[in-house]
Amino acid sequence: MSDVLFGGSHQQTSAPRAPRPTVVVLDLFGTLVAAPNAVERSAAASRLAGIIRVSPALTESVLSGSWRARHDGQLRSTTEVASHLVSRCDAPASCVNKLEQLLAELARDRLQADATLLQALKEIRHRGVGLAVLSDASPDIAEAWNASDLAPLFDTAVFSCRVGAVKPAPQLFGTALEALGVGPKQALYCGDGGGDELAGAERAGMRAVRVDRRGGQHGLAFGETAWPGRAIPEVEALPSLLSTWRER
Repeated sequence: MSDVLFGGSHQQTSAPRAPRPTVVVLDLFGTLVAAPNAVERSAAASRLAGIIRVSPALTESVLSGSWRARHDGQLRSTTEVASHLVSRCDAPASCVNKLEQLLAELARDRLQADATLLQALKEIRHRGVGLAVLSDASPDIAEAWNASDLAPLFDTAVFSCRVGAVKPAPQLFGTALEALGVGPKQALYCGDGGGDELAGAERAGMRAVRVDRRGGQHGLAFGETAWPGRAIPEVEALPSLLSTWRER
């Protein structure tokens, strides 16, 4: 595979050729769908603030402060997330139901995928390659997943809020591999690099490739670290990468 597609690499070209992956594990935000940028996050906070009748600044602060609780399993459902936000904003408990409904709506909107990406995933599946999504995600995203256009194209979905850990925790990668029924050497991990996910995948024994952040570099990313390894411009390049893997 040409370095025009992959970008630079710290690996030596004389290294033994790795076998073609039989499964691909993909990050969600910034990879399959755009990660929200600061403007979008503020707009969502304003809508939530309108329900609980507090300032958007307070709502956004509470959202930021609750990131880990929403993503590492401390809050197990959208209802619990809504209740947590209401409590932290000192709002009436009667707001929980409407807040839950809005969180679910925002999650459904966030999971809308580009037609070009859906086609690329279908091509990968047509070639017999298994697919999994592995995401740091809150319960509202996990609950909205099955109704998304993405869900039917994946063999399994692993969400941090369900496993009880965030990237780069080894159990996340292990859960995905176990669900796919493969060993790490059979898997390729693809993500934009948030949460130290690429190095985490390599530590789990997988190969990893970075994808340029979907939606642009202004999309929010937590725990991003530099990546000296292979890269592709978008997930839509994966079918080409896999089809020419043996040429590397």
